[in-house]
Amino acid sequence: MKIIIINGPNLNLLGKREPEIYGHQTFEDYFSVLKTNYPTFELDYFQSNIEGELISKIQEVGFSYDGIILNAAAYTHTSIGVGDAVKAISTPVIEVHISNTFSRETFRHQSYISPNANGVIIGFGLKSYDLALQSFI
Repeated sequence: MKIIIINGPNLNLLGKREPEIYGHQTFEDYFSVLKTNYPTFELDYFQSNIEGELISKIQEVGFSYDGIILNAAAYTHTSIGVGDAVKAISTPVIEVHISNTFSRETFRHQSYISPNANGVIIGFGLKSYDLALQSFI
């Protein structure tokens, strides 16, 4: 099964950025753990701070991969374009958030992705990605 994890803005700073919310582990280190724990999956990873690059990647893989795990970060709450890209593709998408967005600022309670995603996993730290992978089994 071919799955890609797509991360949005500022997630390249995991391990450094607000560790009280996001923890101390880099995503690259965690991704290595995921690859070890799911050897039967072909896992790819993409991160960008640029909205258009996220949309382009979703379109690129959205008809050929078996699944997308998408953490669009702040674009979740602001980007109609990312939401439309998820709606336009046939590959199933699981929306993931490391923190519980509903326990944070009010603007983070709105998602333009959720209405078009197959599921949403929120608030389990990096384990949220693991849970999303399990949903594809």
